[in-house]
Parts: sequence; structure tokens; C-alpha cells
Amino acid sequence: MGGVTAGDTGTVKRVKRPGALALALLLACGLVASCGLTQRASRNTQGDDSFEGDVRAARTLTESFWEQQFAASGRTYQPISRFVAYSGRNGPSCAGEPAVPQNAFYCPDGHFIAYDRDWMESLWNEMGDGSVYLIIPHEFGHAVQAQLQTGFRLNVQAELQADCYAGGTLSALVGSGALRAEPGDEDELMLNLEAAGDPTDDWLDPAAHGTAEQRQQSFATGYDQGVAAC
Repeated sequence: MGGVTAGDTGTVKRVKRPGALALALLLACGLVASCGLTQRASRNTQGDDSFEGDVRAARTLTESFWEQQFAASGRTYQPISRFVAYSGRNGPSCAGEPAVPQNAFYCPDGHFIAYDRDWMESLWNEMGDGSVYLIIPHEFGHAVQAQLQTGFRLNVQAELQADCYAGGTLSALVGSGALRAEPGDEDELMLNLEAAGDPTDDWLDPAAHGTAEQRQQSFATGYDQGVAAC
């Protein structure tokens, strides 16, 4: 579901370990030292380390964070109407466009988020639970864009801002104690972003989400400086 507000997360390539790009960015953006992410940030403090528990926590905590952000600026956050898990091609349509496998998306036509449960659980199993705390806040970032009526000329600009929002959200949740951190999370989070990057830097592609380096840097900006910097 491309476009300014209905961006999808995109199919993720399988990567077994962080490459030089991810490790270099970790040092450049200061995630280990200045961002404070020295432990696993993708664990909710309720102690529920199941896939379902992480999905539930990611949704609840992200919406709570944005409710507070909107209230602080004198606005009212509108919660999404539905949070839909689907399998394969059995997902809800968005403005007449069918849901596709291995995807997560925000739909402004109905103000809902949907995700391929099997795909997301496979990422949770294979790449760590950090994937859930990247994908879900990213899609909520698109819901925020819709409510703020944020306009971009290119789809990739909206996608990179959603990555930045995800970083800012995660940072705030770790800082508030809603999520706890453990050693190795900096690698896990960068690995997930590296795997989701576009193979080429084609900003005119209507489905572009940004290269691995661009997505990592956008996330790091949000984590370092908060959502106001996005």
C-alpha cells in the first residue's frame, strides 16, 4: 500500500549478521554510547516474551506514546479503528487494493493497521523480537502522518519519516521504563533495518522505502533526538 500515508513495510530479505554498513552506522550515530541502547529494547516490562505479547505491547505502548505527544501539543490523537492480523492473501483491502503476503500496512481509508501474522512471527523467530518494535511503530507513524495531514512529494520521504518516528517512539519507551533493554539490541535493530532496505537508491520509485543506510540513519535520528526531529 504505497503512497504518502499508506506506506507498507515491504518484504524483508534474510540476513544472518550485521554487515560493515550496519556496524559503521552504529559507531557513527552513537547508538551504543549516546543513544543508550546498550540492552535489548524489544522486551516489554510485563515479562511476556511471547510473539503475541510483544505485538500487543507494541501496539498499546505506541498508541499511548502518541496520545501523550498529541496532548502535549494541544491536539487529540485518534486511535486506529482496527488492528488486523491476517495470513497470506486473506487480509483486508485498502481503498480497493488487496492485502498482500509478507507485509504490514496502514490504511487511511478506514484508519486501520493490518499485518501478515505468519510473516511477522517468522521475523520475530528468525531476527529477534526487535522486528515487532520496528514494524508496528513504523506503521503507526503513517497513522500519525495522516492525522497531521503531513504531505510529501515522494513516498520514500514518508517512509523514512515513519522510520524516524519508530526510533523516537522506541527511545521514549525505553527511557520511560516501559521497555527494558539487553545486550545485543543495537545489532538486532540495525540488522532488521538493513534487511528491510531497498537494493537501490531510486527515490522516484513510488514503492521506495529507502536504502538500508537511509533507513538506519532515519531511525537513529529519531532515537537520538526524539520524534520532534523527524
